[in-house]
Amino acid sequence: MFTGTVSENKYKVRREFVFVILSGLFVGSLAMLNILGLSRLIDLSFTFDGVKIPFMVFVGVLPYPITFLCTDFISELYGRKRANMVVWVGLLMNGWVLFILWFSGKLPENPQINSDAFFRIRELTFGATAASMIAYLTAQFVDVHIFHFLKKLTKGKHLWLRNNGSTLTSQLVDSVAVVLITYYGAKAIELHPDTHVFSFLIMLIASNYVFKMTSALLDTVPFYIGVKWLSKYLNIDPLKEYHEEKYEK
Repeated sequence: MFTGTVSENKYKVRREFVFVILSGLFVGSLAMLNILGLSRLIDLSFTFDGVKIPFMVFVGVLPYPITFLCTDFISELYGRKRANMVVWVGLLMNGWVLFILWFSGKLPENPQINSDAFFRIRELTFGATAASMIAYLTAQFVDVHIFHFLKKLTKGKHLWLRNNGSTLTSQLVDSVAVVLITYYGAKAIELHPDTHVFSFLIMLIASNYVFKMTSALLDTVPFYIGVKWLSKYLNIDPLKEYHEEKYEK
């Protein structure tokens, strides 16, 4: 742990500052995800051995892996209660985004300015956010639960296992839920009449999950380095905090 002249009050300030940064990055990424949402479908299809492999993701999925990395950092350094608290705050922020979009759409507008772009984004965001709120809440709580289940199972060891295990499982839940709810529930994905719906949705789910899975695997090293450095910088022993939380009743 960090030793030297740094006072406990200084550590407390550092811990709250880092917590605010992680929480802000989490909420900001979540808001960006919902606003961008379905506004653009990115086609990353490629050819392998003469066969075209379809690979498409909506632009809103790009910041999504950051949300799981943030909750993993918070879970590891600050514990389950704070991680769950941030998940709930994120859910409330989703509701705030929806309220502002709804309210601003009801206000009078200047007919000299074309507002088609706003109302199109408003329509897409409502559909995407309604679906993502359900999928998000489920996936984030799955992430936090599995993270701490694996931490307990391994007695606080094997950081890579709980980081990847929790994220990969929760992102599979999210990928399936958000695509199906967006299409069948919110009806926010518009397809051409000649599109084979089942094949397209399976492709979207697979593309989203592969993107998130790859991101999760790539963030293992930064997560290890980040936890090691932050635990010293904040004077937090994740294993000690784990044992205290385990026996606290």
